[in-house]
Amino acid sequence: MGKKYLLFMVQVHVNFRRAELESLAELHGVKVDFSSYREDSPFMVVELEGDEQARQWIRRAILCRAIYEYWGEGADYAELHASVRGNADVAAYTAACRESTFKFEFESYGGAGNGRFDRVAQIEQFAYLGLEGKIRLKAPQETFTVVERYENVTENIGGEKPVHLYFGRLVQRSDRLQGALEKYDLKKRPYKGTTSFEAELSLVSANIAQVKPMHLMYDPFAGTGSFLVAGSHYGALVVGSDIDGRMIRGKGSQTIGANFRHYGESHRFLDVLTMDFTHNALREGLPVDTILCDPPYGIRESIKVLGAREPERFRGKEDVEIDGVKAYLRPDYIPTKKPCSLDAMLDQLLQFSAERLPIGGRLAFWMPTANDDNVETIVPLHPNLELLYNCVQEFNKWSRRLLVYANRGPDFNGPTNSGAQRTKTKFRDRYFSGFN
Repeated sequence: MGKKYLLFMVQVHVNFRRAELESLAELHGVKVDFSSYREDSPFMVVELEGDEQARQWIRRAILCRAIYEYWGEGADYAELHASVRGNADVAAYTAACRESTFKFEFESYGGAGNGRFDRVAQIEQFAYLGLEGKIRLKAPQETFTVVERYENVTENIGGEKPVHLYFGRLVQRSDRLQGALEKYDLKKRPYKGTTSFEAELSLVSANIAQVKPMHLMYDPFAGTGSFLVAGSHYGALVVGSDIDGRMIRGKGSQTIGANFRHYGESHRFLDVLTMDFTHNALREGLPVDTILCDPPYGIRESIKVLGAREPERFRGKEDVEIDGVKAYLRPDYIPTKKPCSLDAMLDQLLQFSAERLPIGGRLAFWMPTANDDNVETIVPLHPNLELLYNCVQEFNKWSRRLLVYANRGPDFNGPTNSGAQRTKTKFRDRYFSGFN
């Protein structure tokens, strides 16, 4: 027989929230019934085997606040106390922590109840619990929490009286509440650029991709290393590459490596390579546990790969020497590049993932889409990869999707659209024309 727990989530990026929760549950072997999950609510009561499962599940979550041992709920304090008193399990719960040091906390959603009520008087109403330990406001052994839910009077005015309350014992605060967003805030990062991915969704992406401690994570379009940093935070050994050598080299002391030194995670940073992903130089057969990336959209400049648009113009030029050294061997050599479509780039990414990921290993990448008309978004598919999640972040006239796949191997034989033209117009052209 399991125990009931209250999950307190955040109401941001709700399109990604369940994907993160499901991915973390699968990662830790935790079975969760999501039948009561609702996108419009930050609360869900679930049944788990015990506290250790709850801790493992929520410890690294970003789109949650905390998980509590569920003791009761009600529309007001009278109903709440009746619920707690009527909970047959509370006696056993209380006995287990009767002598522990403790404190009470009040959390709210949709309002700001603190300061409106006599909290001491509200705490004293829980005297029937018979807690005998000392009150300790700093680092208590147990924290008992009342969560108050409010409804707004208007869009800008919060309610003054809670419409529902929950009560329970804190089991685990999420990574979000333990300071992950503040730690990885781009404003505090030594090396960043105009395309650096924000901390919150970088960490969420790493969770949905199931980045694992001491496993190899690869970002083939590393840029300034936002996803590498997120992967290392969750214990992965990270390696990246990018066709733009300027990003890889950085400027002076501002480099990708400087970010890892800043966070004290250099021991998980393997290296970054200046490399065209479509001419991948990673050792053939090298297994990669997770691939997490943000492929180039072609906004700052068109998507390019190594090669010449007109190859015949460059025949014979490989023999050109400067000061007795082949030109292409000089450190200042800039190789010729040619345009590449986003469709072709993504096809290669899926094929590479099918070849390098272990069975069950995940590929997660972001793909831009225009949403100013009724054109269907066609997601790239590969016969060996199962599409698990298609999470959308909406902007004004465009959106970006986090697409997550699991490698199922050559026997999976799923649908494919490799080689097809999935986008009739270049996203870059649509972007700069205002999607008109």
